[in-house]
Amino acid sequence: MADIVKEILARPIQLADQVTKFADEAQSFKQDCQELKAKTEKLAGLLRQAARARNDLYERPTRRIIDETEQVLDKALNLVIKCRANGIVKRMFTIIPAAAFRKTSMQLENSIGDVSWLLRVSAPADDRDDEYLGLPPIAQNEPILCLIWEQVAILQSGNLEERSDAAASLVSLARDNDRYGRLIIEEGGVAPLLKLAKEGKMEGQENAARAIGLLGRDPDSVEQIVNAGVCTVFAKILKEGSMKVQAVVAWAVSELAAHHRKCQDHFAQNNIIRFLVSHLAFETVQEHSKYAIAKQGMSIHSVVMASNTADGDEKKDQEDDTIPRIPHPMNNKAPNQMQNVVANTVGMKAQTPANSSQSQLPPRSNQGNHAKGQSVSSRQQNTTHVSLAGTSIKGGREYEDPATKAQMKAMAARALWQLCIANVTICRNITESRALLCFAVLLEKGSEEVQSYSAMALMEITAVAEQNSDLRRSSFKPTSPAAKAVVDQLLKVVAKEDPDLLVPCVKSIGHLARTFRATETRIIAPLVKLLDEREPEVTMEAAIALNKFASTENFLCVTHSKAIIAAGGAKHLIQLVYFGEQMVQFPSLILLCYISLNCPDSEVLANEEVLIVLEWSTKQAHLSDDPVIESLLPDAKSRLELYQSRGSRGFH
Repeated sequence: MADIVKEILARPIQLADQVTKFADEAQSFKQDCQELKAKTEKLAGLLRQAARARNDLYERPTRRIIDETEQVLDKALNLVIKCRANGIVKRMFTIIPAAAFRKTSMQLENSIGDVSWLLRVSAPADDRDDEYLGLPPIAQNEPILCLIWEQVAILQSGNLEERSDAAASLVSLARDNDRYGRLIIEEGGVAPLLKLAKEGKMEGQENAARAIGLLGRDPDSVEQIVNAGVCTVFAKILKEGSMKVQAVVAWAVSELAAHHRKCQDHFAQNNIIRFLVSHLAFETVQEHSKYAIAKQGMSIHSVVMASNTADGDEKKDQEDDTIPRIPHPMNNKAPNQMQNVVANTVGMKAQTPANSSQSQLPPRSNQGNHAKGQSVSSRQQNTTHVSLAGTSIKGGREYEDPATKAQMKAMAARALWQLCIANVTICRNITESRALLCFAVLLEKGSEEVQSYSAMALMEITAVAEQNSDLRRSSFKPTSPAAKAVVDQLLKVVAKEDPDLLVPCVKSIGHLARTFRATETRIIAPLVKLLDEREPEVTMEAAIALNKFASTENFLCVTHSKAIIAAGGAKHLIQLVYFGEQMVQFPSLILLCYISLNCPDSEVLANEEVLIVLEWSTKQAHLSDDPVIESLLPDAKSRLELYQSRGSRGFH
C-alpha cells in the first residue's frame, strides 16, 4: 500500500512545485498569485507528509481526495501560467476573471482540509488522542460517506476496543439503510470486519459478524463478502469460538444464504453445515457411534441412531428372522425393553466378522466414535470410525447459560433452513446426519423460535425430497426411524393445530405424500379436518397437501382418495368450492376433480351431488380459466356422469 500511495501522491506534489515556481514569475495579479503560492506550499507540505507517513493511508478516501486535489492544482497552475504573460499585447488578450482567484483559493483551502483530515483519520488511535476528526470538505455533500470512512479507518488502525466500537457503528448504519450498507462494502469495510471477527474480543467479534450479516442484503453484496473470505472465517468461529459469537455467526450465515442462494455451496465446502448440525445436536440427541456397543441407560435417541445400521441392510434383515426389528422411536416402550432391543441389535452387529460386507461399508462422515464424551478407539471396536460432526469444537459448551444455548440452537436451525432451500446436496448432507432427528425432537421440545425454524427447515428439506426421487427414497423411506420421528411430530403439530407451526408442517406432509404406504392410514383424516372452517391460508395448504395424495401421479391415489371421502372431505370441499375465497376455491376444486376421477362410483359423491358442483364450476369463468382445472374438470365430470348415471338407481 505504501508504494501505491507514493505513486498516487507523486503527480500532485510535482504540480504543487510548479504552481509555486510559476507564481514567483507572475507579471500580473502578483498579489493574488502570492496568495495561491502560500496555500499551495502548505498543501505541498501536507502531501509530502502523507508520502512519508509510516502507517498506510486508508486507500479509498486517499484516492478520492488526491484525485480532487490534483484537479485543483491543475486549475491553479493554468491560472498562474496566464499571469506570466509578457508584453502589453499579450496581457490585453489574456482574460482572467477576478472571481477565478477567489474560487481557486477556496478550492486550495478545501484540499488542505481534505489532506489534513486524511492524515488524521489514517493515524494510529494513540496518536490522535481522541481528537474529533470533523468533516472533510470533500464530504460536505455526502456526510455519511465521511462517517463510513472514519469507522473503516478505525477498523484498520485502532486497538481492539476501538475497532469493536467502529464495527458497532457500522452495524447501526447498515441496519438503517441498504444504501449505507453498499457504501460500506464499496469503501473497503468487509476485509477489516472479517479481520476483527477473526482476532477480536468477544464483543468485537459479535459486532463484526452482525455487521457482515447486515451488509449482505443483495446478491452482489453477498458475492463480494464471500469473495473476501467470509466462509473460512465463519467456519473457524463455528468450530472454536465463543457460543455467543457462534450464534451471531449462524445468524449471519442465514442472512447471506437468504439473499444469495449461490453462496450455499461455498458454506458447505467449508464444513459449515457440519458445524451447524453439531450445534443443533448438542444436548438434543446424544453423540453416538454407528457401531458402538450398547450400554445400560442408552437414550431413546441412541436407539434411533443405532437402528440406522439395521436399516442400511434391510434386505439381509428380512432374510434373517433372528435379527430383531427396531421399533418406532416414539413408541412408549418400557425402558428395559428398549435397552434389550438395542443391546441385541447392536451387539449382533459388533459380532459380525471384520471382513464381512457389513463391516466394509464406509461409515458416514458425520458419525463417529464418541458416546457421552468418552472416546472409543477404532482398534478397540475392530471397525472403521469417523469422528462425529463437530466434535472438534472446543469444549465448555455445557457451561454456557441456557439462554445462550437456546439462541445458538435457534440460529443454527435458522441457518440450516436457509442453506438447504432448493439445494439437493446440502439436504442430503443434513438428512444423512443427526439433523433430521434433531429437527423432530426440537419441533416437540424446543423454544418457540427453535420450533419455528425447525418447521421451516423440514418444509424446505421435504420440498427438495419431493422433487428428487433419490433423496426421497434414501432419507424418507418408511423404515427410517428418523423419518418416522419427523412424521410423528408433523402429525402432532397438525393435530394440535399450532397456529405458528401449522402451515409449514402441513406443507411438509404434502411434500412427503409419495413416501407413505397404503397401510399408513393416520395421515389423511387430520388434513381433511383442516378443511372445515379454518383460516383461509391453512385451508388452502391443507387442500394443496391433499391434492398431492389424490393426484394421479401418486401410485396410491385411489386409496388416498377413498380415505379423503371416508373422512368427510367431499362435504367440506363442496362448501369451499361454492363459498370459499378464491385462494381456497382453486385447490379445493382440483381436489374434488381428483377424487371424482379416482372414485367415480363412490356412493358418497353421488349423495353429496358432486356432479352438480362440477357442472356449476364449468360455468364459472374464473375457475375454468385455470390450466390445471381446465384439463381436469371435463374428465372428472364425464367420468362421474358415466358411473353415477349407470348406477344412480342403486344409490337412491
